[in-house]
Amino acid sequence: MTSRYTFGGDEHILVEIDEEMSLEAFFKSLSMTNAVRDAAIKGVTEICPANASYQIKFDPDIIHPDDLMSELKSMDKSDSQGESKLNTRIIEVPVYYQDPWTHETVMRFRERHQDPDSTDIEYAAKINGYESVDDFIKAHSGSPWFVGMVGFVAGLPFLYQMVDRDRQIQVPKYLTPRTDTPKQTIGFGGSFSSIYSVRGAGGYQMFGITPMTIYDSSQQTSYLKDFMVFFKPGDIVKWKPINREEYDQILAKVEAGTYQPKIREVTFDLEAFNQDIDATNAKLLETLNAS
Repeated sequence: MTSRYTFGGDEHILVEIDEEMSLEAFFKSLSMTNAVRDAAIKGVTEICPANASYQIKFDPDIIHPDDLMSELKSMDKSDSQGESKLNTRIIEVPVYYQDPWTHETVMRFRERHQDPDSTDIEYAAKINGYESVDDFIKAHSGSPWFVGMVGFVAGLPFLYQMVDRDRQIQVPKYLTPRTDTPKQTIGFGGSFSSIYSVRGAGGYQMFGITPMTIYDSSQQTSYLKDFMVFFKPGDIVKWKPINREEYDQILAKVEAGTYQPKIREVTFDLEAFNQDIDATNAKLLETLNAS
């Protein structure tokens, strides 16, 4: 991978690791942003890793843009391979697929969709070759997902499916974006899944909703007392299908301040993953489900 460096206005440098998303590109981005953070370069004010790129914000009155560019390129050469192991966490996220709230929104915006005669999840199942929505849900929830970046709006994670390319789900975004999306909707666009952290406009297909709060600016949620954003790049997510009764029970616990997401600490090895994807995923899920 050969990185491409460009200036973004007077205060940003954008570094594109690769033209396509891969875990290798993510790990390279993660390695470089960690290196920049550890270097404590005077004038650097913000470091933003993404799926296959990263952006550095700086104060040009403290460090000259050309000097920072040269320093980043030098660090890139000394770290050409990037990291291959990551100490992270795997998290179970409950999902109420085909819930009534996203369904109402789905039907409200059918004229903006590729297939107005079906729902988003029916359309996704059909174009990905699944015989039924249930089969599609099994595929969507059956393997882990890697959080490649968090952003666009506060706390929104973009998740990359941890399977080989031939099995990756792909669904286009709406033809025209919606003006409404329920908070905590499980969305999908291109090859990425996401969770809408707040209510608002959006163009991703809508498959369901989670009762689990992932962003709380007031930090009143029991598991968000330390930081208002739940997810961070490198997290691994396992969707867990739930029904309406389970949704209501979890939501009540969230609102009462007694809900704790199911989280396990894990070490993710990229080399081992590439050698045997299914075996690596099975180990991750075994760790998640261990008592």
